[in-house]
Amino acid sequence: MTLLAVGINYNTAPITIRERLAFPKNALEPSLKTLWDNHNIKGAAILSTCNRTEFYCQTEDNDTDTLVQWLSNNKQIKVAEFTPYLYSHTDSQSIRHMFRVACGLDSMILGEPQILGQMKTAYQAAYEAGTLGKHLGKLFQHTFSTAKKVRTDTAIGSSPVSVAFAAVQLAQQIFDSLSDQTALLIGAGETIELTARHLHQNSIGRLIIANRTYDKAHALASQFDGYAIELSEIPSHLAEADIVISSTASQLPILGKGRVESAIKKRKHRPMFMVDLAVPRDIEAEVEQLRDVYLYTVDDLQNTIDQNMDSRRKAAEQAEEIIDTQVEHFLSWVRSQGAQSVVKDFRQQAELIRDEILAKALNSLNNGNSAEDVLNRLAYTLTNKLTHTPSSQIRDAGANDRHDIVAAAREIFKLK
Repeated sequence: MTLLAVGINYNTAPITIRERLAFPKNALEPSLKTLWDNHNIKGAAILSTCNRTEFYCQTEDNDTDTLVQWLSNNKQIKVAEFTPYLYSHTDSQSIRHMFRVACGLDSMILGEPQILGQMKTAYQAAYEAGTLGKHLGKLFQHTFSTAKKVRTDTAIGSSPVSVAFAAVQLAQQIFDSLSDQTALLIGAGETIELTARHLHQNSIGRLIIANRTYDKAHALASQFDGYAIELSEIPSHLAEADIVISSTASQLPILGKGRVESAIKKRKHRPMFMVDLAVPRDIEAEVEQLRDVYLYTVDDLQNTIDQNMDSRRKAAEQAEEIIDTQVEHFLSWVRSQGAQSVVKDFRQQAELIRDEILAKALNSLNNGNSAEDVLNRLAYTLTNKLTHTPSSQIRDAGANDRHDIVAAAREIFKLK
């Protein structure tokens, strides 16, 4: 039995290929069922994100051709169009690959935590489709526990490496509690969406989102219990904001020194924390001269991010050591499964002997023999039956100079 990990990711394939091989969440279960119909596939799961599509399979042998052909048919794409971008791993390397992916060590942003949730989605879809199989199901469980251990024992995810996360973390350092603060976000793009998400997760008291297009602002604000306004309404709300974070594509500043100064006066000089994530800048540089205003640019945060990336790289080295250990633990479990059938057969044989001797003992009791005699006879016969075959095999091994078998018997039966 072989464990396979086959796929493409942001390193090996352009987005034009990745989007053609992507599986939306609602397509995972039916796709898995058709993949399962191939007789060579004994277990299957699909991980599909914007940065990767990967197949984790258990097969009779190292057979990637079945998977490749199925993928070609499923996605209506010629084999030659995507195989140059594929990578594949088998057995210990496939186990290591799954662990590294789940821990964020193979991600575009080192140590990013979202991939673990996406891995759990892949597991759940395979579980519901009934395509996991024993070994693959166990591998997923071991993958999750390994990722948890890496998160707990290293600093891989403790330092922010996105400007949005860094901005929110800086706000937390300035204010004792975000639950008492109002945040004004300017823009409605990906960076502002991520910022809104981080603020919402950290229990921001009130959220206002301003954008040139009101509908976009409203759509984003509604996700996070926020309030939407147009850019033209900013002067009316700026004094309410304890936190201002801006990221637009405007070629001209949106907030000037005079407007911010007026807002500070209305706030009776309560401090205002401002982060300008835009290039060109959304907030005039002169705003920094104002008292009670703490203005940071994307360059200020980048220094923090660079330091944090160094920290994550060091943590990643620790994570690799943990993964090495966990791979060996899982391989030990796999190897132990090869002995399971022997254990099962041995127990069944012992139980048959037990049942046979017990039946004779019960019959003897029914015939009026004393309980003491019956028990003595049962113990003697059971011991004799259980030890006869091993004893005979050990004697034959000794006669044939099979000292390895004799030594193994001493170890198996824990003989002094």
